[in-house]
Amino acid sequence: MKPFRLSKIGCGILLLCAWAAAPAQTFTTLVNFNGTNGEHPGGEQITQGKDGNLYGAVTNGGTNGHGLLYKMTLTGNLTPLYDFCPTAGCADGSGPGGLILAASGDFYGATDSGGAFGYGTIFKFTGKGTPITLQSFNNTDGAGFTHLLQASNGTFYGTTSAGGNSTECFSAGCGTVFELSSSGKTLTSLYSFCSLANCADGAVLYDVLALGPNGDYYGATWGGGGPADGGTIFSITPKGKLTTLYSFCDDYPFCSDGSNPIAIVLGTDKNFYGTTAAGGGNYDEGSIFKITPAGVLTTIYSFCSQLGCTDGSTPRNGLTRGSDGNFYGTTYYGGTYNLGTIFKVTPAGTLTTLHSFDGTDGDYPIGLLFQANNGIFYGTTNSGGTNNDGTLFSLNVGLRPRVKTSPQ
Repeated sequence: MKPFRLSKIGCGILLLCAWAAAPAQTFTTLVNFNGTNGEHPGGEQITQGKDGNLYGAVTNGGTNGHGLLYKMTLTGNLTPLYDFCPTAGCADGSGPGGLILAASGDFYGATDSGGAFGYGTIFKFTGKGTPITLQSFNNTDGAGFTHLLQASNGTFYGTTSAGGNSTECFSAGCGTVFELSSSGKTLTSLYSFCSLANCADGAVLYDVLALGPNGDYYGATWGGGGPADGGTIFSITPKGKLTTLYSFCDDYPFCSDGSNPIAIVLGTDKNFYGTTAAGGGNYDEGSIFKITPAGVLTTIYSFCSQLGCTDGSTPRNGLTRGSDGNFYGTTYYGGTYNLGTIFKVTPAGTLTTLHSFDGTDGDYPIGLLFQANNGIFYGTTNSGGTNNDGTLFSLNVGLRPRVKTSPQ
């Protein structure tokens, strides 16, 4: 298997119509991470609790240096809630990823290491006190970065970036899809990636699955997909039957269709949308694509289409579907200062750069954007800000508030 590639996710009043078409846009740096309250956030997912506050995790920093969980008001008042690894051995886990809100009102999340076997944990968190460790990965059932979602029947489904039965990627395996019972007591491995020659079924998952209109789950692998090693889009049934729908970089070495996808999200048209970190039609700087549930892929935008890549380059996470039906995301590089951007893209592929990071407000954004019920987007940068430890920011593009907070 080749090494994975990564290049440098009719109006009645005219005045009212004009206002609706061009809402006010406000970017705000809410938190400057400083080590104690976290540092260098990665791809951790932010979520919103039933109390209206935002909850999340930072993989690094905290009192013990192994990451923490936090609560933050919508205006940016952040409170650390729990510091991982208070004792030797990190039995509670180390390096927490994002949280999801379950139907019960509790939060569920995972760590990328620590636990009983050192390969990470799955935990439940009420929002107060100490998280409850539900499972410790043993490598065969998964390891590394883990993301969860909850089905309507209460069962959880998740992905891991490593672990499983194959050793083609790392000694720790190529990643898995698993099922966790609603009680949290039973974890079942559904599929181990790189089970086929040349990892034709894909390898290494960095983000959560998406529920399709047919009841199956859809996702992306960073690598694998055959000799080109450009990654895949797949579907998997709740019972674990996997179908590879598309393998990227089908015209290697040009990879005009993109390479290294990270995540996909379902659009209002029942197609999936996502980003690739590399490939695309312009200088190998990434792309945005649409793919049907049957696997027909269309590249709708290639980054670095403007001089100096002012439109952004190298998205390092997927897209968030906004309440307006458009998609919002970030690029790791590019923009006015080559420190990353926030963008909006329509389902037809029209891209608008909303913000270019300049370092003082953060740089190198990597986490998935989250739209809270006030209509505002929230996200993190990996570094920059006052302490160069990263920031947590908000972007208000004038979208209407949501009615209520929904479980994920």
